[in-house]
Amino acid sequence: PRLLSQFFFADERVTRVVAEINGLDAELDPQQYLVLLNQLHLSQAHLLAVLERIMEECIPTQRHSRDYLVKFPEELLVDNLGNHMLFAAECLLAGTFLEVEESDGAQLRPRARNLLCSLELVRTVLREQSLSQPNSYPEPVRAVLIQFDRLFAEFELSYVSSLVAVKSPDEIYRQQEIIVLFCETVERALRLGYLTQEMIDGYEPLLMFTIPRLAIISGLLIYPEGPLSLERSPEEMSRVFSPFYNLLKKIRDLLRVLSAEELCVLERSLCTAE
Repeated sequence: PRLLSQFFFADERVTRVVAEINGLDAELDPQQYLVLLNQLHLSQAHLLAVLERIMEECIPTQRHSRDYLVKFPEELLVDNLGNHMLFAAECLLAGTFLEVEESDGAQLRPRARNLLCSLELVRTVLREQSLSQPNSYPEPVRAVLIQFDRLFAEFELSYVSSLVAVKSPDEIYRQQEIIVLFCETVERALRLGYLTQEMIDGYEPLLMFTIPRLAIISGLLIYPEGPLSLERSPEEMSRVFSPFYNLLKKIRDLLRVLSAEELCVLERSLCTAE
C-alpha cells in the first residue's frame, strides 16, 4: 500500500519496456515495436498516476497552480493529458514536431528538456527513497517534486497554448456570466411554476431545450445588462451568442411589444414545445 513502493515497481516496468524497445530492430519486427510502444504508453501513464498521488500526499499545499486549465478547450481535458504532455516533450527533445509548428517547437524544446531532466531526477530520488525509507519524504525529495510539478505545469500551459487558442480571461468571465444567467433563469422558472424541482432532479430531457429558451428571454428582458446585453458589440459578447447578434435584436424587439400576460403564455409554451 505504500506509494513509494508502488512507484518503485511502476518505474521498474517503464525501465524494462524502454530497454526492450532499445534492443529491438523496429524495421525487422514493426508489429512487436508497436506492441512495446503501447506498453510504454500504459506504463508511463501508470507511473505518472502514482507520482501524482505522491505529490498530493507529500506537497499538497505546495503544488503549482493549475488554474490555467479553465482556459483549455473541454476536449483537451482528458484523463491522459499528462501522459500526452510527456510524450510531446520526448518528441520535441528528439527534434520531432508532430503537432506544433517548427518555430513553436524550437521555443518549446528548452522547456521540454528541463521537464524530462526533472522527471529523471524525480525517478532517481524516489527510487533511492523507496529502497531506504519508503515511509517518509525528507526535504530533498520534496524539493525535487516541487520543481517537477512547476516545470510540468509550465510546459503544459506553453505547449497547449501553441496548439490551440486558449480562452482569454474575458471569455472565461463571459462564460461565467452565462452560467449565472442560466442559474437565475432556473430559479425564476421554478418560482413562476414553469418548471418543477422534480423535473430538475430527474434530469428531464426537455430541460435541455426549455432552459436555454427561457434564458434567452431572461437575458433580453429580465437581465438586460447580463451576457445577452445588446448594448455591447458582437465582439464583446460570448462566442456562444455573438454569431446571433442580429437575430437576438429582432427577438428583443418582438418581446418588448408583448404584455405581461402574453409573455407568460409564451414562456409556458416554450416549456412544452419540442
